[in-house]
Amino acid sequence: MQKSVRLKSFELIAQDIDSVDVGLLHALSIGVGWPHRPKDWDFLRRAGRGIVAVDGIGRVFGSAMWFPHGDDFATIGLVITSPRTQAQGTGRWLMEQVFEKCGDRNLSLNSTHAAYRLYVSLGFTKEAIVYQYQGNVAPELPPLPELNGQLSELSSGKIEEINAFDRRAFGTDREKLVALLSEGASICTLRRDGEIVGYSMCREFGRGHVVGPIVASNDQDAINLTAVHLKDLAGGFARVDTRQKGLFAEFLQQSRLAVSDTVTTMSRGRSFLNGKSGEPTVYGLAGHALG
Repeated sequence: MQKSVRLKSFELIAQDIDSVDVGLLHALSIGVGWPHRPKDWDFLRRAGRGIVAVDGIGRVFGSAMWFPHGDDFATIGLVITSPRTQAQGTGRWLMEQVFEKCGDRNLSLNSTHAAYRLYVSLGFTKEAIVYQYQGNVAPELPPLPELNGQLSELSSGKIEEINAFDRRAFGTDREKLVALLSEGASICTLRRDGEIVGYSMCREFGRGHVVGPIVASNDQDAINLTAVHLKDLAGGFARVDTRQKGLFAEFLQQSRLAVSDTVTTMSRGRSFLNGKSGEPTVYGLAGHALG
């Protein structure tokens, strides 16, 4: 497969994302209005793999990352092309490089409106809408549903306690990612009769904090797990990405988080979202690139 692409006035070469200065990646995301800080890029490079499209003097014009989970699945994200090259096929070329690296893996991604037609043409199918709630958290949260169980803080050193529960909700083992997320996060678990029935994380990201993953079996549990973190962020900027509507979405709105954008969860290969009644569900995403 071609490792370079000729555009109208110059040639771009595929290069490992770890080989470029993080400042160039930050400039790329700023150029398309994404909130990722250099620290966020550093974390994502630890969590996954990626390529960048660079010209002959080292300028970065595009990126794409993939996050393998086991041997048969990966999420894709950070697919960015600079405004200068967006209409010249760079995005398709980057995705072709990702397909080659991922082999026969089933794939999932969250598509922006601008990239949706490209992903459909590459064999991805729509599964759900993700609502990006964000804003300055209300000084006082709305009344919470009755708590069924015990909320407690979990140290990153005991993160393996949530792996089996997370696997049931996410559909595959993402133990490495969960461990990395826990390093800089506050973690809350919900237990009933000593058994973990939900958990949530909150960490710095972008303009403030992101609350996610949030994994629970019902809206009431998810709301209580989210409220733990929003209380600590009162007046500060927070973000929650969710596919949920109903009571959970209403709670976010009443906490003064508003929908600022939507993306579309898509899959290539087997379906990604296979939730079953009574099983835990991912209420809050770890991030658009991470699922």
